[in-house]
Amino acid sequence: MKKELHIVVAPEVGADTTALRAKVARQLGVTVQELTHVEILRRSIDARRRPIRLQLMVCAYVGCRYEETSISLPDYHEVGGAEPVIIVGSGPAGLFAALRCLERGYMPIVLERGKDVRERIKDLKAINTKHVVNEDSNYCFGEGGAGTYSDGKLYTRSRKRGDVGAVLQTLVGFGATRQILVDAHPHIGTNKLPPIIKAMRERILAKGGECHFNTRVTELLIDDGVIRGVKTASGERLKASRVILATGHSARDVFEMLYRQGIPIEPKPIAVGVRVEHAQCLIDQIQYKLSERGPHLPPSSYSIAKQIQGRGVYAFCMCPGGVIAPCATAPGEIVTNGWSSASRSRSTANSGIVVELRPEDFATFSDRGPLAVMAFQQVIERMAWKLGGETQAAPAQRLCDFIHGVLSTDLPRTSYSPGITSVELEKVLPAAIHGILQAGFREFGKTMRGYLTNDAVVHAPETRTSSPVRVPRDPDTLQHIAVRGFYPCGEGAGYAGGIVSAAIDGIRCADKATTSE
Repeated sequence: MKKELHIVVAPEVGADTTALRAKVARQLGVTVQELTHVEILRRSIDARRRPIRLQLMVCAYVGCRYEETSISLPDYHEVGGAEPVIIVGSGPAGLFAALRCLERGYMPIVLERGKDVRERIKDLKAINTKHVVNEDSNYCFGEGGAGTYSDGKLYTRSRKRGDVGAVLQTLVGFGATRQILVDAHPHIGTNKLPPIIKAMRERILAKGGECHFNTRVTELLIDDGVIRGVKTASGERLKASRVILATGHSARDVFEMLYRQGIPIEPKPIAVGVRVEHAQCLIDQIQYKLSERGPHLPPSSYSIAKQIQGRGVYAFCMCPGGVIAPCATAPGEIVTNGWSSASRSRSTANSGIVVELRPEDFATFSDRGPLAVMAFQQVIERMAWKLGGETQAAPAQRLCDFIHGVLSTDLPRTSYSPGITSVELEKVLPAAIHGILQAGFREFGKTMRGYLTNDAVVHAPETRTSSPVRVPRDPDTLQHIAVRGFYPCGEGAGYAGGIVSAAIDGIRCADKATTSE
């Protein structure tokens, strides 16, 4: 007999197989000897009350044999010589689109401006140690996209758009831990993602698809409103009647290319702010209400949002046990982001704290048309670079100094490798954003006692929360409203926000692109 049941246990019980079996046996009214196996199907932490408890959904095997369910990948067809689909970008949207093309018998041709996942590491090191930004290979560009080296969070609210479970199972099939199928807020980790991405690429190649690195697309080939292929920076023209654009939210040259070619795009409001770093032990104390976290609880995260002057101020991309990374995509700018390894074992926690913006906030840049929001981002990022000493050293302020508008006389060392420099951040951020952030932090402090400490450090700016444009598409066919056979996809096109939702959108676009008309 197999029996699914919900149980609530102490963290130490959840970590002890023997104790967990005993708990399940008692709840079922059977002996431990009758219990063949206990499989955890779902796990979440309930820290709302004390003592802290784990909420578990388990499957108990009573008097029957347990066999671990194998994770099988879809049936990927041999596609050498089949109808091609050009996919621009090899982030989660592009990779999952390519894999879906294999399933449907089409040959994916993946064009990636950056380097493969292994070679990217050298360019990330150059940003951190030499302050050198490679415009095609950095934290945002390269095989796997931004998510590969910026955390690998897999939590999404996009369940109505597609099969989240199928995406997670595919990741497990390519090497991710099975725990992502169990945890309420699954996370792979920056150190675990590269081999998974590599395995996906190898499968695409083995089945007859193509992956081209260091290949930047500079023009869409369009004839009478119909896509015919793409042109690359080398001058090569690649022909296809289907093109999926999956370039991510920082591909500014692509947005400019679309605008230059007269392909309709729209400005899309974003959120902008800062990235704040605390000691992880402090966040644990605040969230768990414990002097020490102990060995059976993970480093705590936090999610918080307030309304200030009618605008949302909220935590974005919170990274427990993580570091702050330099995510500029061009020389002369500073961009911050955060990531955690699989173990989330660093002593610091960081989160973007951002303010939601509105169309009127970009009025100064109206002459840029649909690129107005992108221009807004650029001004902030370039000012940060200038005030940071024209290096990748980020302008920074202690948290309480930031709230009170006081220049920090000294700064502690933070996880941001290129270094930080003391700056009054009101010189970096627009006045409205700065003032709302000050008020927002004060409100955060009322909810999270101990959060407001001058040992915490605010880094600026956090500007790449989402795409500054939307590439409009027909909601039924997912084709661009003006170009037949052209499929704007994922975060860069304004239709996703994270690894899982981007992967789902890649699958959807591939389905539409490979459906016979």
